[in-house]
Amino acid sequence: MSVAEQRAFFKSIRDRQFAPVYYVHGEDDFLKEDAVKQLVAAVVDPATRDFNFEVRRGNEVDAGTLASLLDTPPMMAERRMLVVRDVGALKKDARAALDRYLTRPSADTVVALVTMGDAKADKKLENAAGIAVCFDPLTEDRVPKWIEHQAKELGATIGERAVALLHEAVGNDLPALRAELDKLASYAAGREIDEDAVTAIVGVRHGETLGDLLDAVLDRDAARAIDLLPHVLQQPKTNAVTITMALATQMLAVAWARALRDRGAPMGQMYNELFTLLKESGGAFTGRSWGDAVKAWTRGVERWTTPQLDRALSLLLATDCALKESRLSSDEQALATLVLSLCGLATQRSAAA
Repeated sequence: MSVAEQRAFFKSIRDRQFAPVYYVHGEDDFLKEDAVKQLVAAVVDPATRDFNFEVRRGNEVDAGTLASLLDTPPMMAERRMLVVRDVGALKKDARAALDRYLTRPSADTVVALVTMGDAKADKKLENAAGIAVCFDPLTEDRVPKWIEHQAKELGATIGERAVALLHEAVGNDLPALRAELDKLASYAAGREIDEDAVTAIVGVRHGETLGDLLDAVLDRDAARAIDLLPHVLQQPKTNAVTITMALATQMLAVAWARALRDRGAPMGQMYNELFTLLKESGGAFTGRSWGDAVKAWTRGVERWTTPQLDRALSLLLATDCALKESRLSSDEQALATLVLSLCGLATQRSAAA
């Protein structure tokens, strides 16, 4: 539903067909802030911005001030705009003033009502707004498209492999991705952003990503996994805990698929089953794009047995607890022990084949 809402929101900006009232909510403050900035840029004439643009926080505005701001006509411009941030924090009398306005909003004023954090959607405001739009965190499969769009907004283009490498290096942290894209666009200076540019700016090389480490463990290639560990640990937003989380997601997914396989599910449907599982899980940390993760997990179903997977999950739980509770060894040492133990589970293969 939120995708359709977002399309309607951005279409109103492109077509300059503005609703009198926008209600912007959802859990991702970065996406909400970016959307409101685009709306403001489209609505407000820079020449008369000082007269026709106001921003207030819900907990700081009283009823009289809010009513005055809502009723003020534009000056030397076609329309004016008011943004109320943290609208859920409005005091009772201020909220009453807003509710009265919403029954007959002005045609020459655009009001944006914005929630903060993960505040629950206000159904009354949602129904009263001309356009209500939800911005929840992007699912893993939508981030690559977001990267491409952001590069375009910066006047740059970015290759598919560069997108994948950047996504693997930075993850789903949108502010961090935007910051890296700013640097990459300047570095490319009009050329397409490619893998070499990502390597130069972000410091990650193809073949040395978290996804490559996950593949090495799935393939029980201990030498490759141990060689990759220090490279992966040096990457942005990556540490021992996030690596352990990604490994845990991988082994849980393979274990779930292995159970389906043991009950007679055909391998041909495993990819779709795993993709559905990811969509239902919402926030599972895969450490790479959903497509790459599901391909790897599908491949791993026939390579791991149920006893091996049970033991792998026990090792991951123990490592996660050790990383959070103890400092007797370094993070790299703890991960190296985990990786060697996981890769060594091949010795159990014959027992449960």
